[in-house]
This record gives sequence, structure tokens and C-alpha cells, in this order.
Amino acid sequence: MGRALTIGLGGLLLAACGRDPAPDDAVARGRTVYLAQCTACHASDPALPGPVGPPLRGASRALLEAKVVRGAYPPGYTPRRQTALMVPLPQLAASIDDLAAFLR
Repeated sequence: MGRALTIGLGGLLLAACGRDPAPDDAVARGRTVYLAQCTACHASDPALPGPVGPPLRGASRALLEAKVVRGAYPPGYTPRRQTALMVPLPQLAASIDDLAAFLR
């Protein structure tokens, strides 16, 4: 019985590896990235202002990509604060969709 259970669980794990990530997975990954990379300047609650950075709740994907990856604002965007403190974090380019999902 134990061997059959082990084989069955192994099959379930293999089946799960090929699935597309659910939207909740993106939110969880975005939360992890946000807490690890953004909270030094932004509040742990993205709806609140941080010690240096503004609240980020509701930030658009375009804004996140422009600021995080390139350190610039998207065309036509008027910033809440006129500062240039944020440095680009291009290593997070692959996480922009996840961050956007979390901040929605």
C-alpha cells in the first residue's frame, strides 16, 4: 500500500509540473519579489508610503517596467514625486508581470 501511494503522489507531482501557473501563483511570486526587493524603500504594505518611496498599490505594468527595468518613467506619465532616487533593477525584468499581479 505504501509503494502504491508513493507512486500515485509522484505521478501527481509530475502532472503538476507541466501546468500553466495560475493567476494566484503570479500574485504569490510578485509578493515574494516585492518583499525581497522593494521594501527597503517602499512600505511592506504597498498601499502605504515607504521610508523613501511612494505607495505602489495599483501601479501599472508599464510604470513598473519603465521604473524597475530602465529607471525612467513611461511616456506621458506624471510622477507623484519629483525625485530620481530609484536605481534601475534590470535583474527583475522577468518578474514584472508577477509584480504587476501582486500590486493590482
